[in-house]
Amino acid sequence: MSSETPKETQPRRANFRAQREATMDEVLRRNFVERIKQAKHPYELAGEYDRLASTPYEEVDEQDMLRLQWHGLYHDKPKVGFLMMRVKIPGGILTPSQLRVIGQLSDTYSKGYVELTTRQDTQIHWIQLPMLQEIFAKLAEAGMTTKGGCGDVLRNITGCPVSGLDAEERFDATPTVLEAHRLYSGNPKYGDLPRKHKWSISACAHHCNAPEIHDVALVGTIQDGAPGYAVWVGGGLSASPRIAKPLGVFVGLDEALDVPRAIMEIWSRDLKYRMSRAKARFKFMVDDHGPEGVREKVEAHLGRKLTDLKVNPTPIGRTDHMGVHRQRQPGKVYIGFPVFPGYIKGEQLVKTADIVESFGGDIRLTREQNMIVTGVPEEQVDEILARFRDEVELTLEVNPIRGHSIGCTGEPFCNFAVGETKSRLIQIVEHLESRFGEAVSDLRLYLDGCPHACGQHWVGDIGVQGTTLRTDEGKKIQAYDLLLRGGLGRLPVGEDVGEAVIGKAVVRRVPGEEVKYYIERLMLGYFNQRQDGETIQAYFHRQSDDDLAALARGDSLPMHWNL
Repeated sequence: MSSETPKETQPRRANFRAQREATMDEVLRRNFVERIKQAKHPYELAGEYDRLASTPYEEVDEQDMLRLQWHGLYHDKPKVGFLMMRVKIPGGILTPSQLRVIGQLSDTYSKGYVELTTRQDTQIHWIQLPMLQEIFAKLAEAGMTTKGGCGDVLRNITGCPVSGLDAEERFDATPTVLEAHRLYSGNPKYGDLPRKHKWSISACAHHCNAPEIHDVALVGTIQDGAPGYAVWVGGGLSASPRIAKPLGVFVGLDEALDVPRAIMEIWSRDLKYRMSRAKARFKFMVDDHGPEGVREKVEAHLGRKLTDLKVNPTPIGRTDHMGVHRQRQPGKVYIGFPVFPGYIKGEQLVKTADIVESFGGDIRLTREQNMIVTGVPEEQVDEILARFRDEVELTLEVNPIRGHSIGCTGEPFCNFAVGETKSRLIQIVEHLESRFGEAVSDLRLYLDGCPHACGQHWVGDIGVQGTTLRTDEGKKIQAYDLLLRGGLGRLPVGEDVGEAVIGKAVVRRVPGEEVKYYIERLMLGYFNQRQDGETIQAYFHRQSDDDLAALARGDSLPMHWNL
C-alpha cells in the first residue's frame, strides 16, 4: 500500500474541524441529513411500510425516501415511482435456495434482471413501494436482508469469494465476516454513522477483495505462528480517493472485531465528522490524525495496548478466481464464470441454483461482478460446464477481459450518472477483443458514469469516468476521462515493485463514441513500446502525461500492432 496520495487528491491542511469542538446545534444547522436522522431514525420506518404502500409515490415525503436508503432502497432514474433494491450478501456467499429467491424476486416484482455489484451485493431495479412487505418477507424467510444496504451505516462486508476453499489462502476468514455481519449489519446502535462505512475482511493470498480501498480492512496474516489480521485504515474512492494505510497492529482471531468496532464508535461520536457530508467519511479522520493518532484513540477506547504488527502482508499476485480451480477439500473444485457486464437474468439465477443444488455446492459473488460455483465434484466438471453453457448461458469460452472489467450501474438507472456505463463497457471491450484478441485478456478496465466510483475507476489498469463535453456547436454530449497508472496489489513499476496506486486523469473529455479508439491507441503504444515483462502500469509510469495524451489522441506517428 502506498503511503503517498497523488497531488490532486492530497488532503487539505487541517482546518477548523481539527481546531475546535463542533456542537450538535452546529451540526444540525449545517447538515440536513443529520436533521432528518434526528427527527426520525431511519430504521423506525420499518413500522410504516403499510402507510408507504398505500401512499401514492408522488405524495411520499422526500425525507422518508431518504430514510428508505437504510432499508436498501434508492430512487431509480427518473424519479417516477421505481426503486433500486440492494440485497446484502456478506462475503458474497449464497446458498442455492437464496440465489433462487433472488432470481424469483426479479422475475415476479421486476423485469427479470439482477445486477451484481462490486460489494458482492445484488441489486434489482423497477421495485415499487407496495411490493416491499412481500419482498422483505420472502428475503427474511430465506435468511437475507436489505437492511443497511445503503445509508449512513456499515455497508455489506466484503471478503474473498472463495474464502474457506482456496488452497492458497492463509486461513478461512469466513467466520469473522459472518460474525461482523451478525453483530453490526442493520444494528440500530450503528445505524447513525456520520457517513457510509465499508469493511473488508479476508485472508486471500492475492488480496482479491481490494483491502486498499476500504475504510477498514482486516488483512489475514500469520504472526508468530498464529493466524490473525493486520488492520488497514482510511481507504476509499469516490471524488477524494485514498489508499488505506497500516494501523501497525496485529489482532488475533478472538479479538478481530474489537478494533473495527472501536474505530466505528470513535468516528461516530466525533461531531466534527458530521458537519459536512463531503468531509464525513472515516478517511478524513485518518487524514487529520494519521494512522498513529487513530491507533492511540483506539487503544484509549479499548483500554489496552494493541500488539504491534511485525510484517505488513503483501499479495502474491492478482487473480479474479475465474476458471476451474481445485479446492482445499479433496475431490472438489470451484468454477468462476464471467458475468459480463455484471447483469444476469433472474431465470439464469434460478437455473444456476438448480444445478448447484444438485451437487450440494454454493454460490459466491465477486468484486468484479462475476459468479463462482463451489463444491463441484472433480469427475463432474465437464458435465457442469456443459450444463452452464447450455442451460444458464454462462461459459468459460470467452476472452478473460470479460471477467475482470467493471461497469457501474450508471445509465439508465442511476441519478448521478452522466454517461452510459455498461453499454459503453460492452462497446469498448468488444472493440478491443476484435482488435487484439487474447492480447488484452489481462486488462482491468473499470468504468464509472460519475465521480462516485462505484465501478472503482481510480484503480483499474485503465479507468474510465463519465463526464460531459460541449461541442463547437454548443451541444452537450457524453464524454469520458481516461485514468492511467492506477491499480491494486503489488504493481511492478520500472525496476521496483510498488504498491497500490490511485490513477490519474491523463486524458480528459473524450467524446463517448471515440473512447474505444483512444483506448485502442493506448494499448497499441503499450504493445509496441513495452520493455521485457513490463506491466501496463509500468509502461504508463514511464511515459509523460503529454506523451500519453498525444498517443491516445493519435497525434503520435502511426503504429502497427506488432506483438
